[in-house]
Amino acid sequence: MPSIVLSAFEKENFTFDFLRFMKKVYILRKNWYSPKKLYDNSKTRNMNTKDLKIISETNRKRLLEVIYNAKAGHTGGDLSCLNMMTVLYHHYMNIDPKDLKNPNRDRFILSKGHCVESLFVVLESLGILSTEVLNTLGKYDSPLAGHPTINVPGIEVNSGALGHGLPIGVGMAIAAKMNKQSYKTFVMMGDGEQGEGSIYEAAMAGNQYKLDNLVAIIDRNMLQISGCTEDVMAIDNVVEKWSAFGWDVIVVNGDSIEDIIEKLDSIDYTCGKPHLLLSKTTKGLGVSYMENVAKWHHGVPSEEQYNQAMEELEARIQKVKEEA
Repeated sequence: MPSIVLSAFEKENFTFDFLRFMKKVYILRKNWYSPKKLYDNSKTRNMNTKDLKIISETNRKRLLEVIYNAKAGHTGGDLSCLNMMTVLYHHYMNIDPKDLKNPNRDRFILSKGHCVESLFVVLESLGILSTEVLNTLGKYDSPLAGHPTINVPGIEVNSGALGHGLPIGVGMAIAAKMNKQSYKTFVMMGDGEQGEGSIYEAAMAGNQYKLDNLVAIIDRNMLQISGCTEDVMAIDNVVEKWSAFGWDVIVVNGDSIEDIIEKLDSIDYTCGKPHLLLSKTTKGLGVSYMENVAKWHHGVPSEEQYNQAMEELEARIQKVKEEA
């Protein structure tokens, strides 16, 4: 392979750009955390359904703002998994925003890492990620990428290579068993991701090692980048398939905060089986022209579309607030 020779001018400019980039990262990392008060985890775990709905809908609106300003994002899948992620972080998982390195914290892996914008917004809503930093997404020098990376507080692993999240989750769950720790591991996968063979190796291992401290979640919105999942690689026998692998399969309406809470609360962590939540969702949930439309797997709304989406999402927030 031929060597690359840089001129003195190129070397000087490369060094300048690199140092400028590192300075920017240093400044932003000092401001990772939101200046607002961090959530008290003991209180959020007892949050009522209405409050969770408001947070989820507020996150939905913020998500559109972030994607529109960044000029990039996997909008449809972000919107479909946002309810589940909001309930996990604000109500269910044992995670303390003030102590993110606690060895007994619950672990969350976003295996469908291309939907990282939804995770960023949830972390911001907990005060883990500051608005200043999140607003740099898509900008030059931003420390935030289009997939989860461990340089961001609250993110456990680099992810996004589809099919890899569950094997990592199996390893974390095994480690908890070996170390006699009580933490749980949650892995969010996409339904289009189910064509990856490594998932089923992990499914076999989860059963073999009786990992009842592991919860896998399939965001079943029925669409992937190239169309309907059943046209690309049919997986509609999910319940039978995963049950055959020895998993405790629970079907949940992922568009319903109430059902998510009920089904999460029903998990038996002493049954000797790993758990799969088949979360049936709507791609693009909350924005009328995005719902169940494959082209919004990845897409940025025009100014007119953005304004319409913001009006619709604000109406959803107000509707929840007016509920008894």
